[in-house]
Amino acid sequence: MEPTLISDCLIHVFTFLPEGDLISASTVCKDWYDAANTPWLWRRLCLQRWTFCNLHVLGTEHMNNSWKMYFLRRCHLETKMGKGRTGGYTCKSLRGHTGSVVGLVYLQGNLAQNPDLRNSSATVCSASSDGTVRAWSIQNGELLWCTPVQDPLSNIITDEQRDVVVTADSTGLIKTWRGSTGQEVASFPAGSPHCTLLQYDVNDDWFLTVGTGGGSVCTLADSTLSKKSSVKVCDTFRVNILKVSPNKKWIVAGTKDNDDLSPKVIYTESLTTPSEDEDPLCRAVPVAGCSAAVFVPTQPARLAVVHQTVPSDNKALTVFDVSIKKSKYKSEIQVQQVESFPLSLNTWSSRVLLEAKDSNCLVLSCERELWVYSLKGALLANFKEHTMSIASICLDSFRVVTASQDLSLHVLTWKNDRDAGLTLESRYHLLGGSHTMSRYCVLIPSLWCIYLS
Repeated sequence: MEPTLISDCLIHVFTFLPEGDLISASTVCKDWYDAANTPWLWRRLCLQRWTFCNLHVLGTEHMNNSWKMYFLRRCHLETKMGKGRTGGYTCKSLRGHTGSVVGLVYLQGNLAQNPDLRNSSATVCSASSDGTVRAWSIQNGELLWCTPVQDPLSNIITDEQRDVVVTADSTGLIKTWRGSTGQEVASFPAGSPHCTLLQYDVNDDWFLTVGTGGGSVCTLADSTLSKKSSVKVCDTFRVNILKVSPNKKWIVAGTKDNDDLSPKVIYTESLTTPSEDEDPLCRAVPVAGCSAAVFVPTQPARLAVVHQTVPSDNKALTVFDVSIKKSKYKSEIQVQQVESFPLSLNTWSSRVLLEAKDSNCLVLSCERELWVYSLKGALLANFKEHTMSIASICLDSFRVVTASQDLSLHVLTWKNDRDAGLTLESRYHLLGGSHTMSRYCVLIPSLWCIYLS
């Protein structure tokens, strides 16, 4: 029999073996060793166990036989972290603020550009009610820069590509800062506290849309923060829901503070390049109220909304496709319902969080519980691990991290089950409980942060 045929037969047989038996088989003889170390076999095991694998974390010096090494290292890491052992994660304390931390955001050095986070210059940026913005090194927790004291801050976002930090303070003053130095670049008085910030690029042009406490949406342009447009969406209620679609053509704006006010979708072009004689183009989403909203990341303009049902006052989740119909004389926004299904939630709770993994998977939390639904409403998983309300959800292609007011992080990983398909598997808790309450969680590639307020 030809050696190639022997090898092919062995590889086929080895596809039925779990990783432990595959390693044992590799010790029998040279032919079995070569067959058992075929990269395709270990790649297959990796993708069967995890939905997302990033081999770059191994470094270029380990690219030979990398699928096997990746599988073994990741299994070892999960085992250690599942038992709460050190070495699987690092905890850094960022100390310096004298007031409550109101925001913590990723600033620079992402995983795609620098796979080895432990040897990178990655930084995070924090804002506080003490009126300062501070930048920190992830590697050693060192303070890199601090802005002068100003009015108490209420919000912070960043644009890594342009090295820009954006903040809002308690008076509604919006400021931009240079990410590398902390130097102030520009400011704009929104004239209202409790501002929500949303930054996005359209055709390489930089825009910032601000949701105000008075119910307006104001759009600013470039580093000078020049005002482009303003539109009223929530009467006198604050805009605390503000999201942009993956294709950057749509913005959804709404309020969680009134169950009778529908969220609105706004055509982005009418905000960034407004017509002199026409108001920005927007349309109400046909639902009652809005507890949470998210655009599906793998679709150009698919919007999921958690809202009240009429007349029962229960919660439901409805998915819409948003598009625009243009004619010679006018343009009209179309909002087409795709799916809708009821939810078993506490109808009086304001702690409803919603995220989307892909076109067929929605992650929802309310109080202490976490649910994973398919787009058609099938319940894929349900967890109740925290002792207090979930304050934030962060997810990527590999994991879901929830932060709770009990000061714990709950980490779950996506799993491809042969029978059930995509599901979520509870992996471990970090930090543990405390009588001190926390508010936020920020997920950075290979890093989780939880902080107090």
